[in-house]
Amino acid sequence: MRILEISGKSAIGAMARTAILALAAVAAMPLASAAAPSHALAMYGEPALPVGFSALPYVNADAPKGGTIRLGEPGGFDSLKPWVLKGNPAWSVGVHVAEPLMLRSLDEPFTLYCLLCATVETDPDRSWVEFTLRPEARFSDGTPVTVEDVIWSFETLGTKGHPRYAAAWGKVRSIERVGDRGLRITFSERDRELPLLMAMRPVLKKAQWAGKDFAASSLERPIGSGAYVIEAVDPGRSITFRRNPDYWGRNLPLTRGMFNLDSIRYDYFADTNAMFQAFKAGETDIWRELNAVRWATEYGFPAVTAGAVVKSEIAHRRPSGIMGLVMNTRSPLFADWRVRQAMILAFNDRFIDAALAGGSDPRISSYFSNSALAMQPGPATGREAALLAPFAAGLLPGTMEGYVLPPGSDRALDRKALREAAGLLAEAGWTVGPDGVLRDGNGRPFAPEIVLNQSGSAMRSGAEVQQIVNIYVEALRPLGIMPRVLLLDSAQFVQRTNRFAFDMSWYERGLSLSPGNEQALYWGSASAAQPGSRNWAGIRSPAVDAMIAQAVNAPSVDDHVAAVRALDRLLTAGRYAIPVSYPRVSRIAHAARLHFPDHQTLYGDWPGFLPDLWWSRSP
Repeated sequence: MRILEISGKSAIGAMARTAILALAAVAAMPLASAAAPSHALAMYGEPALPVGFSALPYVNADAPKGGTIRLGEPGGFDSLKPWVLKGNPAWSVGVHVAEPLMLRSLDEPFTLYCLLCATVETDPDRSWVEFTLRPEARFSDGTPVTVEDVIWSFETLGTKGHPRYAAAWGKVRSIERVGDRGLRITFSERDRELPLLMAMRPVLKKAQWAGKDFAASSLERPIGSGAYVIEAVDPGRSITFRRNPDYWGRNLPLTRGMFNLDSIRYDYFADTNAMFQAFKAGETDIWRELNAVRWATEYGFPAVTAGAVVKSEIAHRRPSGIMGLVMNTRSPLFADWRVRQAMILAFNDRFIDAALAGGSDPRISSYFSNSALAMQPGPATGREAALLAPFAAGLLPGTMEGYVLPPGSDRALDRKALREAAGLLAEAGWTVGPDGVLRDGNGRPFAPEIVLNQSGSAMRSGAEVQQIVNIYVEALRPLGIMPRVLLLDSAQFVQRTNRFAFDMSWYERGLSLSPGNEQALYWGSASAAQPGSRNWAGIRSPAVDAMIAQAVNAPSVDDHVAAVRALDRLLTAGRYAIPVSYPRVSRIAHAARLHFPDHQTLYGDWPGFLPDLWWSRSP
């Protein structure tokens, strides 16, 4: 693993400028004018890598094979089927066992390269897409990956799989075989991203699931075509993957320098504190540190001083995404934007971040902050303003003119913000009674239930989230708000959030540099009532739906950026979440024998990076 020295604002500014210049270069490229079989598919312009490339530019093409990596996960699992709604699955199965038709490039925001397919073809309007499978593609049991497997996988995922697959499948008019190794998908509506979405669907083995309830949770080991097979499973405690020496794609230029480790093991722990202790003791090999103070002060334990563990910082140019407390607008408590703004005002992030993390990391200012896709300060202008104009009458304050989070105070209670919050609550019909409790006109108390996962999350430990919430609860008391905090185990938390059975919850959503149809699953009106969707806030907004549609069908990068920036404004000014700070670099402590390539990609530490590009070598 390489160590990158990042120096605050200047480095981040340089990265942002580079990202904007890269997007502008792509914007200048014309859209494909004619259908022809290709090795790759780009949303805009042409793929960066030509036919016959030797390897992806960010891999170590000569990385040695062998060794192991041991990773930690909070919580547990009771299923090996991450493609269905039921159960609490081991997500790693979907990453290591199953493969899609095409693979995302970490160096290009919106480009895929053929993996299971030999070629891809689509028309200029993207009304259809045709894939031709590689004849050598095989499942791990040695049987060929067939057109029937692909068609069955897409149909089954779209009708019986997790709801995240349903929206794209609903736009498929037909899917049919073409010749011996080809299939064509024709779409029923205009959506330029659909060919890429279908190319990224996992391909499963039809014969394995014949006669079985695919929608059911299961511990049956899936057979996939990926580089790894499941070697051992201890339900809820650990899962180990073994590199398949007969992996069909091991000699492809696309996979050169990837999938280097012989064994990948995930151990599950009660919470992230237990995970960190296991890492310090040498029981796991990787630790992602999210607290800047701990990174600077708490890495003097013996494994570090002895050189067995090293620290690396990895820069990136991807959006911050959203992380913090989400308010469920399905709850009558949070239907009014003034109430949500009051809750944001009461959250003194400046004090909380300083107390818990030293205040060195910036606060998330919008859903796409830290990237060229982020809304710009001040009023909306140009194409962005034009996209929002038809909805102006129904937009919340701050959308068109610009929305900024409250600055906060260096003291525990931000009294100025609390006074403003009390005024907004009164406007919304909430007043404090003689008993000091905030109530509505019918006497019902304002007592939101805050549901938390005691095991923590991908970006925050359970203990840290609880600390944040505890400080927040105390700040709410002067307003007469008495929240109920409910700690749940991972399985219960998944069940509650899948049903949207909460008033507030800790929420994290990573966002990419190629936002498209998945945004509808996160914030679209149709997903608000769809169990298992990521629209925890219950957003139902015609303007949000329209901006997602504009982003999906944008004819150029400039139009796409304008639509995403407009979407960013709507989400941020919608006041659905109370954001916290985020790290501008990924901080990873790891065993010194583990290494990663020197090339800095747009995405940095992102799916497809760790452990896919890593290798093991004696220190």
